[in-house]
Amino acid sequence: MANFLSLLQIQKSMNFIEELRWRGMIHDMMPGTEELLSKEMVVGYIGFDPTADSLHIGSLVQIMLLKHLQLAGHKPLALVGGATGMIGDPSGKSEERKLLTEDVLQKFLNGQKKQLEKFLDFDCGKNAAEIVNNYDWFKNIRLLDFLRETGKHITVSYMLSKDSVQNRLENGISFTEFSYQLIQGYDFYYLYSNHNCKLQLGGSDQWGNIVSGTELIRRMAGGEAFAVTTPLVTKADGGKFGKTESGTVWLDPDKTSPYQFYQFWLNVSDDDASKYLRIFTLLDKKTIEKLEVDHAEAPHVRVMQKALAREVTCMVHSEQDFETAVESSGILFGQGTRESLANLSEGDFLSVFDGVPSFDIDASDLSAGVNIIDLLVDKTKVLLSRGEARKLIQGGGISVNKEKVEQESFVVDSQSLINSKYIIIQKGKKNYYLIVAQ
Repeated sequence: MANFLSLLQIQKSMNFIEELRWRGMIHDMMPGTEELLSKEMVVGYIGFDPTADSLHIGSLVQIMLLKHLQLAGHKPLALVGGATGMIGDPSGKSEERKLLTEDVLQKFLNGQKKQLEKFLDFDCGKNAAEIVNNYDWFKNIRLLDFLRETGKHITVSYMLSKDSVQNRLENGISFTEFSYQLIQGYDFYYLYSNHNCKLQLGGSDQWGNIVSGTELIRRMAGGEAFAVTTPLVTKADGGKFGKTESGTVWLDPDKTSPYQFYQFWLNVSDDDASKYLRIFTLLDKKTIEKLEVDHAEAPHVRVMQKALAREVTCMVHSEQDFETAVESSGILFGQGTRESLANLSEGDFLSVFDGVPSFDIDASDLSAGVNIIDLLVDKTKVLLSRGEARKLIQGGGISVNKEKVEQESFVVDSQSLINSKYIIIQKGKKNYYLIVAQ
């Protein structure tokens, strides 16, 4: 908390829009927005619909927007969509979302609230962050009242003109999802009327929904509200951001371990690292430009990727998780000892060796001990022949739990198990195999 408050004091004088500009985080902005932000403390919000029990790194763009807003001296509201989550946002979707049950929805909301509380300061005075849930106001609104008092202010032609609707007309869009922009628009109106919220932030795909809200505020309250949207994050190679071969990169450590999370950022391309340092970290412009210069002088050192991985892993998880991830990386890529393997939690251990070929073995076979060649060839099929096994051992090419096997008589037994269950076989420098005692 002390570090956050110190950073808050340093950046309060900074211009929020200028900060976003140099970071490449502005796609669209309503006229007058910058002037409003320069003359008063502004309440701004972003909505997070509960489509899963965890946010993912795509959501991190919007979380960083709220964080910058607060650091610039303004007040952030994070809206969790208890009501809109029951409808489903058609923006960026080619087909209808599946409707959630109330129990599942509440589970998703609880998970997201817990994560949002890690990024924003809820105790820093006038501009302390707040989490609001749009179900709290929608639960008491009758359908007929909503249609009479809100729906009459927005025409069907106005709603049809939005990209989120246009992109779905060919394949069909239900009235449920068609109504989403009106419901999100009412959120903005409600927050304007009850929380003095004059600014909505979001991704570029949300522009249509956001301006529906500013239109409702103009028509229903005679007021003026503003908007800023960010570009959708892409990868330099055209691939989808936030996706790996194993799936989505989540903020929840139970879904994406800190090690896997760290590795994602460590392995981004040079072009992406430069862009992501601006979007996903709080490093200042001078520091990032210095990293770019250092990287250009010695690209093989990957200073940008290392700085990016450190900053984001520490922010989303913790410094201890970052240090464990670095140590785990060293284990996999040639360093480490049996002790360092044994010191990993089972979750971290399995994360490090995720995707490594694995073989099951009967735990009782290890009670009396198994000769290393028998283990590699007969018990597991790590190697195809005993001749190959002997040749590798003689050449120093086989290790068990990071310890080189020097004799063909080497025996693996129950004492060799890590976490009472696992044995790591290494062939050469890069080939690993996981043996699981059942």
